[in-house]
Amino acid sequence: MQLKIKNLKVSYGNIKALHGIDFTVDAGEILTIIGANGAGKSTTLRAISRMVPAQPGSVIEFEGKDILKYSTDKVVSKFGICHVPEGRRIFGNLTVTENLILACFSRKDTDQIDKDRRWVFDLFPRLEERKDQLAGTLSGGEQQMLSVGRGYMSGRKIMLLDEPSMGLAPLLMMEMFDALKEINKLGTTILLVEQNARLALKFAQRGYVIENGYLVLEGPAYELLNNPDVKKAYLGA
Repeated sequence: MQLKIKNLKVSYGNIKALHGIDFTVDAGEILTIIGANGAGKSTTLRAISRMVPAQPGSVIEFEGKDILKYSTDKVVSKFGICHVPEGRRIFGNLTVTENLILACFSRKDTDQIDKDRRWVFDLFPRLEERKDQLAGTLSGGEQQMLSVGRGYMSGRKIMLLDEPSMGLAPLLMMEMFDALKEINKLGTTILLVEQNARLALKFAQRGYVIENGYLVLEGPAYELLNNPDVKKAYLGA
């Protein structure tokens, strides 16, 4: 077990977003969390990366260590947990290359950084074509590639991905998920939050369903894909 979540509770003021959810992520796997808008999917990722505070009694452990003791930057630099947020959040006034370099702020392995940047350009050739272009002038699909590439460059033992297919045309969507599979093959664990439930369950090995801040179903992705309740609620069947 690489990541352990137990009794995770998060509130925004008087609004309870997560009501004490439990789940685990194994090293090297692809796990997805699906659910409707506002169910608590993004909040779960933000709590893990320490972008929102968890309430007392919550447990978040990575490789046996309590990450609730650490700030967001240390979650990245000490544990190798990278968060690819919804909406990309790239630095539009910096070039593609500068965005990738900035992601390595805590890394000391200069030679490997150069190799990783080369690998990102091999994975996303369009980024290499635009390496000196301001990121804010890229298309939406190219910005999503840059967001994922930046996450990879940060040191990535585990990638938390929030809606990576959002706004992408079907062909680009499949290219993105093919790229994520290649990242996973190199040993990076992937925890995916995705509105496109069918795509997510075909991509992942295991899945959880979240409703109104509660985890209500879990199991192998293929079982959830064929679950009548999941089909009715999330797959349009």
